[in-house]
Amino acid sequence: MFRKVQPRVWAFDCEWTPDPISGRLAYQLPDTLSDMEVLAEMWARGGATPEVPRPFLRTSLCRLLTIALVDRSSANGQVKLNIRTLPAATSGDQPGDEASILSQFLRGVGQYQPQLVGFNSFNSDLLIIRQRAIALGVAAPAFCRRPEKPWEGPDYFRRDNDCNIDLMELLTGGAWDRGTRTSLSDMARISGIPGKMGTDGDDVAELWLQDRIGDILNYNVFDALTTYLLWLQVAHFGGHFTTDEWHEEHERLEALITSEIESGARPWLQLYLDEWRRLRSFRTQFAAGMAETQAGTAEGDASAAVGGVETTAAVPGKAPGKKRPTSPAKGP
Repeated sequence: MFRKVQPRVWAFDCEWTPDPISGRLAYQLPDTLSDMEVLAEMWARGGATPEVPRPFLRTSLCRLLTIALVDRSSANGQVKLNIRTLPAATSGDQPGDEASILSQFLRGVGQYQPQLVGFNSFNSDLLIIRQRAIALGVAAPAFCRRPEKPWEGPDYFRRDNDCNIDLMELLTGGAWDRGTRTSLSDMARISGIPGKMGTDGDDVAELWLQDRIGDILNYNVFDALTTYLLWLQVAHFGGHFTTDEWHEEHERLEALITSEIESGARPWLQLYLDEWRRLRSFRTQFAAGMAETQAGTAEGDASAAVGGVETTAAVPGKAPGKKRPTSPAKGP
């Protein structure tokens, strides 16, 4: 469990897809192959099967497409929320420059030193960010600075510290056995938070091939919102927010999403908001039903206990309410 909530929190998520340029270089493929042929070769070498024709590939061979985050800043008792994306906007069919996306994100982390929150971020999102930044020649000295002592600044290369929170590791203890591992979508849904809604990580490559970058960015924002809400659950569990404060955080995020919809900036967030409200309503109704059931069970148990006394008292040969006679004391 993290020790405190930092003044700046970035709950973030990244999306990526196999990169034909990296595939050509890594596998020394001929220039005569088309990008689609290169991708097919990359998937084949990555273990493609008829059941899984497009397996996930090593992150170093993938191109980072988008980064989305919920930015929470707190100062002087005031909390502000924003949704930020890289690229900041898209025409729907034009990808952002990968090196620019990486540079802006890493420069922002180095400058604002936020508490990064992700799901499987230590072994996935932050890993591809570092790998691709190094491969593309991006410099990030502020992000890479390693303090000599913990109190001298954040260290984004260390596990188990307050500046780099991986919710998956926190929830599973790093275990990968089937009995304890969980996904962001599963953990979110059972917490009353939207999970995957029609699109998941398996679909990103196909969306990329169809030049639907806008759809990828929208999906990326959904995951960032879900990551933020799950972080709120964990922070409430850890005592960093009282229950009233936790509800206020939900209201604050709902107000932000509503504002984004009504302003026309992100009207597609209505889908997320509707699903969030539906799940919350379901959990509220379910909790109320459980409370009634438990109250009824307790009342039934009490009646059964009383009934048990009456039944015992009515057994033939026994006088109700009287104890079994004891043997008389023996005299001298």
